[in-house]
Amino acid sequence: MASRDAGPMSRRWRNVLLVVAGLAAAALLAAVIGVYWLLQPDRFTTAMQAQASALGLELNLASPASPTLFPRPALELQGITLNERGASMPILLAARGRLALPWRTLLGGPTVITRLEIDAPRVDLDALQGWLSRLPASDSSRPPQIPRIDTGILISRASLVRGNDILLENLALETGQLMPGEPFSLDVTARDGSGDPVLMRLLTTPRMSGASMQFQNIALHLSHGASATIDLRGSARWHGAADAAADLTGTLDSANAGRYELAMQLTPATTRDPLLLRLKLDGPGNHANLELPPLALAGWWSQLSSEKGPQLTIPPGRGHVEVDKASFGNVAVEGLRLDIGDDVPAGAGSSAGAQQGP
Repeated sequence: MASRDAGPMSRRWRNVLLVVAGLAAAALLAAVIGVYWLLQPDRFTTAMQAQASALGLELNLASPASPTLFPRPALELQGITLNERGASMPILLAARGRLALPWRTLLGGPTVITRLEIDAPRVDLDALQGWLSRLPASDSSRPPQIPRIDTGILISRASLVRGNDILLENLALETGQLMPGEPFSLDVTARDGSGDPVLMRLLTTPRMSGASMQFQNIALHLSHGASATIDLRGSARWHGAADAAADLTGTLDSANAGRYELAMQLTPATTRDPLLLRLKLDGPGNHANLELPPLALAGWWSQLSSEKGPQLTIPPGRGHVEVDKASFGNVAVEGLRLDIGDDVPAGAGSSAGAQQGP
């Protein structure tokens, strides 16, 4: 008798389990649909592509952004390509990226990124310089805005290249929170093409002032192995595109040549002149008073340590240089006196400038 009752009871439990499983499956499907609806990856992808397009860039993904809620709401990006519109050489290639987003953004609030992570990006300096050199003058009606990133940015296993030449590899970048009026930190470690360590640490407080981003209380530390260390302090502003300005002073400590006083001023691009860097260096045996276009200067500097052999040429710009003894990559220079361009840069007079001949 008990065995005959077991059949209906078993079937009844099976039916209950089937109903429970069906409800669980329906709940899971609803959750998946809800995640997709909340994160709206198409909305964020379109917004990122629109922002890139406004700067003359094209942003492409190997596959549509995929949403996730755990451990926090985020969008996973695969196969990231960023290039100048119409250009064949990408500025940036990255295996994957991740945008963590707060709930208030998902529910229709302002677009805020909690954290940005990028894995194995490859940045081509030639392509980046080409895009920057063609940026139009800033449009004051559309001032730049400081993006808000609650817990920072993490970039790992990155490389900086020029064509097939590796300038920096195994690069890691990490920042603290980024929001107006709050202290911001940026740390970068890498190795150059020769395997020597490179370190940068930046501390500043970003603010909005009118239509410009202001960067106050800048403390910048740079080191290249044990051979050179630079420490600078000052301020900067950015109004968009090549409308940038900075005023930094500090020291350069060279293991081989001693300590130098260093001053750097960045002046915005105009209809007549490109973005310019005014550089003044004074120390034991070496002096410089130069006005240089930084984008062109980056290309000149990379030639000094090219794997195809150093190419010592006149740097772009104008000014006066006196070098008793110095090393640039694999090139050693002694007893150099050099006048570049027509005269010493206006407004950047120095003792070096006073020594310049007619």
